[in-house]
Amino acid sequence: QDFNRLRALCLSQGLLFEDATFPAHISSIGPNLLPEDKLRRIQWKRPTELQRNPYLIVDGVSRFDIMQGEIGDCWMLAALGSLTLQKQYLKNVIPKDQGFQDDYAGIFHFRFWQYGDWVDVVIDDQLPFLNGRYLSVHPRTSNEFWPSLLEKAYAKLRGSYQNLHGGYLSDSLVDLTGGVQVQFSLKNPPPDLEEILKAAEKSQCLMGCSTSGQLRRNIELRDGIVQGHAYTVTGSVKIRYKNGWKHIIRIWNPWGHGEWQGPWSDNSPQWDHVEPKCRESLLRNKDDGEFWMSCKNFQEQFSWLYICNSTP
Repeated sequence: QDFNRLRALCLSQGLLFEDATFPAHISSIGPNLLPEDKLRRIQWKRPTELQRNPYLIVDGVSRFDIMQGEIGDCWMLAALGSLTLQKQYLKNVIPKDQGFQDDYAGIFHFRFWQYGDWVDVVIDDQLPFLNGRYLSVHPRTSNEFWPSLLEKAYAKLRGSYQNLHGGYLSDSLVDLTGGVQVQFSLKNPPPDLEEILKAAEKSQCLMGCSTSGQLRRNIELRDGIVQGHAYTVTGSVKIRYKNGWKHIIRIWNPWGHGEWQGPWSDNSPQWDHVEPKCRESLLRNKDDGEFWMSCKNFQEQFSWLYICNSTP
């Protein structure tokens, strides 16, 4: 589908685009994502019906714009969270020539890397709702729609929303960058894991991690970590702590809430032994899904570390 041609056609006819190849219909959700009675209750709404002033992007793109919905696509959203930290990749995925302000015709497009090429995926902006709530990823800022629309384009690429329910973080990292990904088992980690993390951070790699728990997916443990879930690694630093140095890792949960409660978490006493200036620059004490933890706890809590870069 040619985005520019379709948009020009809609504008000339004064119509909002309706995508016949991924319609506002149960077939785009998939037959097994929800029980049949719920599937029948799904409604499709455009951002212009939900908000008086919708925007594609408000104040730039951030991981904190994303809050996972009913669909189990944390593997894709964790990769997307990492993408927002590396702006050089974003321009490939979210083309600039679209929005709700100029030439709005209910049509958007996003790009994903598939088998050695950037593929342009065109969608209409009708989003699925169940009982008045987003079925898909929902925006933290009520009038910002890039996460929901990008997720819809990815669902179209994969065939349905149902096909986003469970997947591999390693796949989505590549789909969003065209890069090369490598994964490390944290149960049997390389001896130079700290150096690897430091080098990846310096090289502006995308990073993610996941917990095990195939049988107990999405179970939140007492310490705040979710089993069978994917997260974004958003930082890795060595800081002065007491009389020495400490390597800590920052991690973000695509739910947009739900954090680690152990050492180095938002309210933990470890921060009292860090210089105030350093603490201020690193610590965001909010329930936004992001938290710090020690390298040791990181290895204990997570099973896999994924690193993706544009070159080997």
